Amino acid sequence: MSVVRFGVSVEKDLLEALDAYVSDNGFTNRSQAIRQLISNNLVLEKWKCNNIVAGSVTLLYDHHKGDVMNKITDIQHEYHDEILSSQHFHLDHDNCLEIIAVKGKSKNLTELADRLIAVKDIQHGKLSMSRVN
Repeated sequence: MSVVRFGVSVEKDLLEALDAYVSDNGFTNRSQAIRQLISNNLVLEKWKCNNIVAGSVTLLYDHHKGDVMNKITDIQHEYHDEILSSQHFHLDHDNCLEIIAVKGKSKNLTELADRLIAVKDIQHGKLSMSRVN
C-alpha cells in the first residue's frame, strides 16, 4: 500500500483536540491518529449498511450466579455461523471473562451481542467491531 501525503487546514481548537487524541492514545504522530479516525469511520459505515464485519463480544460475569454459563452457551449455539471461537478466562475464584470472536452481517452480530449482554447476571458486556476489507 502506498502512502500519499496531503495538507489539511483545520481550526486551532480542532488541531488541539487532534493533538490531545494523539497524546491520550499513544500515537506516534498525527498521521497515525488520522488513519485510525478514518478507519473507525469506515467500520461504522459498514456496520450501518449491514455489511460483513468481524469483531468480538466480551462478557464479564460471576459464574456462581444463576445459570449464566448455560444461557450464554445456548445463545452461542443459535449463532454458530457467526461465531469463530471463544475463550474463557478465570479472573479469580468467582469472576470469568469470555471473549467471543465473531464474523458476519453487522445486524446479526449486534443481535447476538445484545442477547448475550442482556443475560441476567452479566456484569459487563461489550461488542467491538472491525471491518473486513
